[in-house]
Amino acid sequence: MEAEFWHQRWQNNELGFQLDEAHPLLRQYLPAVIAGKHKVFVPLCGKSPDLSYLAHYLPVIGAELSAIACKDFFLEQALPFNVSQQHTFHYYQSGAIDLWQGDFFALTEQHISGCNLIYDRAALIALPLEMRQQYVQKLRKLMPKGGDILLISLEYPQHEKQGPPFSVPCSEIKTLFAGAEIILLGSEELTGKGFARRRFATSSLIETVYRITLPPV
Repeated sequence: MEAEFWHQRWQNNELGFQLDEAHPLLRQYLPAVIAGKHKVFVPLCGKSPDLSYLAHYLPVIGAELSAIACKDFFLEQALPFNVSQQHTFHYYQSGAIDLWQGDFFALTEQHISGCNLIYDRAALIALPLEMRQQYVQKLRKLMPKGGDILLISLEYPQHEKQGPPFSVPCSEIKTLFAGAEIILLGSEELTGKGFARRRFATSSLIETVYRITLPPV
């Protein structure tokens, strides 16, 4: 699951994760985590309309590997934007939305300064197991202690389908975020309905949403 895999997906317009509107679970559960939040960080954000939805409530900082995704986001949302080179990143800015285009693992705390909420809808589930572990370790380094994560995950019998998206059940989330407070806020039955633009021939398919609060010390 190297960077080239995702560059090719964007180049070939193979966007099975993409939704045309803000995710319904984000709209439903954002109020559960927004109190006391200053900015929200959206890792591996693509061109998700969730960014615009979040920007109605909080300043947004996104991170995305693909320049195509960043440009398409602003064009599709009809937002004027500026681009500048910032060391190894391209920095896109428009109103309350900032996007860092480049290697997620090269981000520092300064890139997401002020964020005490993370929203992950299709980042964790896009990565194979070893990369999920690296991703969460990086999130925990970037995020202030005591911050919250609103995480939307996906569960299905992993042996029935080759990801991405991958099945990331509650048991794995508890392992990845050991020491954090993890609350299952809700779930959505998707069996037979598919995921975003994809149809899944799996015997079950459930989307889950968690509030994860990192320990204060």
